[in-house]
Parts: sequence; C-alpha cells; structure tokens
Amino acid sequence: MADSIAATSLIGHRPLQKGLSVKNGSYRKRIMRNCQFPRTVFMGRRLVSRHLSFPNLKADRSVNTPIKALAMELTKEAYSYKEQDRIPSAWYQVETSVSEKPGLWPPENRADNPSLHNPLLRQERMGCGWLGAIFEWEGVIVEDNPDLVRQAWLALSQEEGKSPPPAFVLRRIEGMKNEQAMSEVLCWSRDPAELRRMAARKEEIYQALQGGIYRLRTGSKEFVNVLMHYKIPMALVSTRPRKTLESAIGTIGIEGYFNAIVAAEDVHRGKPDPEMFIYAAELLQFIPERCIVFGNSNQTVEAAHDVRMKCVAVASKHPVYELSAADLVVRHLDELSIVDLKNLADIESPEFGSELEPELEPEEDSDRSTSVGVDDIFW
Repeated sequence: MADSIAATSLIGHRPLQKGLSVKNGSYRKRIMRNCQFPRTVFMGRRLVSRHLSFPNLKADRSVNTPIKALAMELTKEAYSYKEQDRIPSAWYQVETSVSEKPGLWPPENRADNPSLHNPLLRQERMGCGWLGAIFEWEGVIVEDNPDLVRQAWLALSQEEGKSPPPAFVLRRIEGMKNEQAMSEVLCWSRDPAELRRMAARKEEIYQALQGGIYRLRTGSKEFVNVLMHYKIPMALVSTRPRKTLESAIGTIGIEGYFNAIVAAEDVHRGKPDPEMFIYAAELLQFIPERCIVFGNSNQTVEAAHDVRMKCVAVASKHPVYELSAADLVVRHLDELSIVDLKNLADIESPEFGSELEPELEPEEDSDRSTSVGVDDIFW
C-alpha cells in the first residue's frame, strides 16, 4: 500500500514517515528511525532533490526513477498554460439565431431588392423611408394645459346659458372635435350652423386664455430633427383649426418639418374615431401598418390600434401605468431611437399572418333533445 501511494507522490518520495525504507544486500526492508526526510527545492520549473548519503545502504532507485519522470511530466502540464484555458470559450461566444454555415451568413436583408437596377432606390429602400410618423400636437410636441380647456368650456356654457359640464364629462370629450362634443355628449344643439358658431366661439375663448404662448416639450424638437435626418415622413394631427395650428407652428419655429397637417376642417370626427390618423396615412402615402402614432392618451391608443397602427404613448398628463395599452410608453420623445421605430413598424409580425377562421359550434343532436323531453315527461 505504501509503495502504491508513493508512486503517485509529486515529489518522488514516500508519504511522511518517521523513517526511510531502503534495502540491504539481503533484500530485506529496514526502516531507519533516526534519519531526516530529504529536502526538495523548487527552482524555476525544476524540482531539485537533495538526498542525504547513507553509507553501506543501497537506495531503491527502481521506484524513484519513474516517479521523478512522472513528477516532471506533471510539472510541464502545470506550466503549459494556454490562453483558451484561462477564459472559457462559453463565456464570450455570442449565440445567434442564424446559422453561420456557408451560404447562410450574413443573413439576407429583406429590405434590399436586387432586381432594382438603380442603386439610389436600393439605398433608400434599406433606409428609414418605409415608415411614417404621425404626431399629435398638444401633449406631444407642445405642452398641454387641461385647465385652460376646462375654463374655456365653463366660460362658453355660461355665455350660452347651458349647464356647466362636470369633470367626468370633460374627461370623456378629450380629443373630440368641438362640434362632435356639443352634439353627441353635451347635447347642446343639433343644428350644424349653430354648432359651428359655438365651436368657433369656444376656440376664441381658449386662444384668449392661452395668449398665443406655446412651449415645446423637452426632447420633442430634437427627436423631430432626428427623424428629418433619416428622411422619415411625418404628419401632424390636431382638432384645432388649421389657421391656429399653422400660426402656432410658425411661433415655435418648426415650420417645414411636417409633410402633412391634418386639422379640424379636414375630418368629421375626432378621437376615439381613427379618421384623423387614416387621413394622415393617406397623405403620407403609407398603409396603416407602416405608421406609428405618437399620442398622450388612451383615446389615441384605442384609435391607432383600431386601424392596426402602432402607438407610442407620451406620459405628459397621464401616469405611465395608465398608458400600458400602448406599444411603447415614454416620458419624453428623445428617449426613443430609430431602431425602436423600425422594430415597431416591422411588417413581419404575427398580426399580418393568416387570420384564424372562426370555429363553428357543433350542432346539437336531435336525439339528445328528445331524450331530455322524455325525462321531463317522466318526472
């Protein structure tokens, strides 16, 4: 047992004992009790063993010779340190969903069309010009002030001798056209001429309260500049009159940024009806699935999703948790990037797949109804 343990020792000697096993001429093992264990010195990459000389004794070198060779081999393995063993390859390998076999890597660019012989058209196709952005005016581009809107409605109701609308009704008519709110929710009149007159008067009161002062939201102009740099078509929608909207755009210095403007005169109904967004997509010449709507209310989210548009909600007057139905929720527009917009407008999404056919309910057997009738008669 001691010989087998000694054969695996790194320093080429037996385990710690009080003596050293040697052989004499009669081949009988003797143990020297009063001897010292040989010293082993580590010098560089070599193990140097300094043995003590024992006269009239012949050491068993048949065991030490292969043990020394094994020790030297283990030493070489310990110092043959490779770089790939220091850092496991599994730590830095990046897994990709695309196989790297010849012919499959790099992956095919779906936006590219080699049949187009014009390189400028191919470059534009691979850019960002295949998606459109539709912005709401108040609460997204400029700061919104709901208190002024409430004061304008209360002042108009006092002038016209109508009952003042309560708070929950004012929340319901957010985003609607003035004529739509007066006829469908407030029920003030059904006459189109009278509705137009009261709507114009309400807008005059609101502009007088606001004083023509508009404040850009933080990050709005920077984000619009980024979209212009990447040549993404943009449209602006609002239920304000066109004259008021164009004057406000010139005041804050963003004229020429938008390719299309949809104002109150261009549509019949406001939110939650998606008519404004559909018309803006037609002006940008995009299908609804390629458009992204930027709004600040759940009515905007509902209207955008009704026509299969993506919606980015800006938490300007509502908290973030109330806008969770949107595809993305941000506090300021400069938190978004072009990659986020491309991922939203990606047409390769499950909603463009084949629609599931409605399941037909199985017809009830006539025998079953007959048996039920018999049971009823029996009881």
